[in-house]
Amino acid sequence: MSQLETPADLRPLTALRFLAAMWVALFAFWPDLDVNVIPNLVAKGYLGVELFFVLSGFILSHVYLAAHGEKRFHYGSFLWARLARVYPLHLATLLGVGVLGLGAVAAGLAINGNILSWASLPANLLMVHAWGFAPEAGWNHPSWSISAEWFAYLAFPLFAAVAWRLRERPVVAVVGAIAFLVGLYAAFEALAGFPLTQATIAWGALRIVPCFALGCALYLVHRRFSLPRPGWIAAGSAVTLIAAASLQAPDALIVPLCGGLILALAALPNARAGWLASRPAVYLGEISYSVYMVVVPWKLLAVNAASMLTGGGDRLQVFVWLSVVLTLPLVAAISYHLVEYPARRALRGLAERRAARARARQNDPQLA
Repeated sequence: MSQLETPADLRPLTALRFLAAMWVALFAFWPDLDVNVIPNLVAKGYLGVELFFVLSGFILSHVYLAAHGEKRFHYGSFLWARLARVYPLHLATLLGVGVLGLGAVAAGLAINGNILSWASLPANLLMVHAWGFAPEAGWNHPSWSISAEWFAYLAFPLFAAVAWRLRERPVVAVVGAIAFLVGLYAAFEALAGFPLTQATIAWGALRIVPCFALGCALYLVHRRFSLPRPGWIAAGSAVTLIAAASLQAPDALIVPLCGGLILALAALPNARAGWLASRPAVYLGEISYSVYMVVVPWKLLAVNAASMLTGGGDRLQVFVWLSVVLTLPLVAAISYHLVEYPARRALRGLAERRAARARARQNDPQLA
């Protein structure tokens, strides 16, 4: 998933992050609902991660591409900022799942045996568990996408170098990125036997590559062209995306449609974005990373507690299920204010203080 701060001039994209996170959450929680059918739109919820990946390439290009092309880019500072954004909450939720798992075992409750996968713990701690270094999916499983994001962050100079070379040919960049995505999806499924869009621990790092590249290419279009009637285009893109997912269209079609929606919303002025640029929508977008990361710990805690209290077995009645799902943003808000935001500020403040001391030493050699 894309775990970064959307610039203030792209507020509609912040709201989109929350919608993408809830799409993934519905996909994750649906098996706990006492129904025997899953809507196609919900069944495609795993593609919310692809939406985040495309958005990640777009936003990082928006913030850093010019600096990289003009030789003003500081790789170390970039990586520290990205680490400050994703790692504290990743570590907190990993530990939280471990505590909940150990508690469940002590209480004699049945849990997935892979949750407490001690062999996978080192890779999870190093955020390389989607690079083929984890023997099995364990701990806070959705964090595989954070591992994939970390891979893309490390490789960002390569993406930026290609995008900068194509900055005067944005259409060529987008066509090439889509062709690469379609070709990779087809080749991967033929060789691996399953779609790349369903890869997590195995091949998760590869899964982000075509989406991130598409996001970088779409940014080139954004910086070069002005879309006419972006509001209408955004609405049409959203309807088309929902229809394609509901009709079980191929993932290779739906992912570019996600990119089209991102491009349209990026062109939509905040003053004309309505609710998408409102304070509540922006706030929900700001806590979207927490929404995504607390899905598993909240599911472990709330679903088991609800099942015990209602005596409903492994699956929940609709009103109980809705209460669990609709409480997810509240739990995410708590994790955001207690962990994500203060830890990010502390780590960034540490970097700023170190930079200030370095500048002071340069200006006053006696401090060296």
